[in-house]
Amino acid sequence: MTQGFLDLIQQRYHNGQYPGDGQGGAAGSTGSGLPTHKLGNFMFATGIECSYPTIDQGRTRRDQLEECGHYQHWRKDLQLVKDLGLKVLRYGLPYHQIHLGAGRYDWSFADDVMQEIQRLGITPILDLLHFGVPDWLGNFQNPELPIHFGDYCAAVADRYPWVRYYTPVNEIYVTARVSAKDGVWNEQLKSDRAFVTAMKHIVAASILGTQRIAECRPNLVVIQSESAEYTHEACAVQSREVKLLNNLRFLSLDLLYAIPPDAHTCMYLLDNGLTREEFDWFMAGEPPGFQVMGNDYYGRNERILLADGSTCQGEDVMGWYQITREYYDRYRKPVMHTETNVFDAEKASCWLWKQWVNVLRMRKDGVPVLGFTWYSLTDQIDWDIELAQKKGTVNACGLYDLNRNPRPVAQAYRDLLNEFGQITIVPHGEMFEVTSEPAMLKVEV
Repeated sequence: MTQGFLDLIQQRYHNGQYPGDGQGGAAGSTGSGLPTHKLGNFMFATGIECSYPTIDQGRTRRDQLEECGHYQHWRKDLQLVKDLGLKVLRYGLPYHQIHLGAGRYDWSFADDVMQEIQRLGITPILDLLHFGVPDWLGNFQNPELPIHFGDYCAAVADRYPWVRYYTPVNEIYVTARVSAKDGVWNEQLKSDRAFVTAMKHIVAASILGTQRIAECRPNLVVIQSESAEYTHEACAVQSREVKLLNNLRFLSLDLLYAIPPDAHTCMYLLDNGLTREEFDWFMAGEPPGFQVMGNDYYGRNERILLADGSTCQGEDVMGWYQITREYYDRYRKPVMHTETNVFDAEKASCWLWKQWVNVLRMRKDGVPVLGFTWYSLTDQIDWDIELAQKKGTVNACGLYDLNRNPRPVAQAYRDLLNEFGQITIVPHGEMFEVTSEPAMLKVEV
């Protein structure tokens, strides 16, 4: 009987004439297994909660690095990241403690932590401003903020030249809204003019900070973490106010990426203190570096406004996938899911997988998704009330509790890594690795 092609192939495998095990098919990479950190690999990450706004008219500093025990357990925390199999960490240096004044810095804590991060082989995404500023800078109404923050960014980049990934300012829109429109943090104002003032100062700070980092690190990657939000209105006719609100969620990225807002938003900006010269400055072009649009999504980011003025949580009506797709269609930037969690520890594992399925759907559409982040490594304090009061309520949203014991979601993340840990940013992305060989195509992913 004539041998079939498969018999002939397997015979040659057995005779050592072909490489491999002869078990057939393409037998290519599945993308499973822990991250290897090769160029082009997907960035699985967690983060250390580091918010530090002030409340009580500036009298109380909410320092989550202190309240969650990181200053005491930072070595343990970094080792937990390593032990979990993660290669990437969103890490916020305590800006309010480091920048002591114009040209004055205290690097004592930062130097120790950064040295350990480097020793462990963890890739940091350095978060340089997270909801607050040093006392001497006051708040986000200060027009000198962009200049001083730019100097700080240059000092960080000069001191840690091996760092490539940065989030200059975390969640610009949320920072401006909660500080100057909702009246909860920092300046604690409640006006449209204060909101626009904070917004233009914070975006300008991010732009100048990025420019200063690029002087030291021209090939920096900026992963701009911004809240992915939407307000549904349960009314027959949508109000002008809610329409504007859903436009304003784009405002920080519009100014950052030089995308002209719609006419309604532009009129709002001009009516509330943005000058034509300032608008033209923002529209001149986007900052340097490789720009990544990071979107944070929590169930509470999506709200339903009822006819009586009350709201209820609208999680998963649209979800991260549909909301982020709106942002992607607007800005056409590579995407990263930069924050997510849920306060109920029993529901956290399911929420992790739901967010990951959102990422897979986005990738299936051909959108380049660079990474995914469970935020944060440990539980947080008082985020159920946006840090508005110092109650000490533990929010069970971490991979580990505040005693550094794993929660069930930590094992779920391990399982996710074992299954998907070697996928590339885009399918077959390993072909786009940077190479020094002149004969080969050079592509930066």
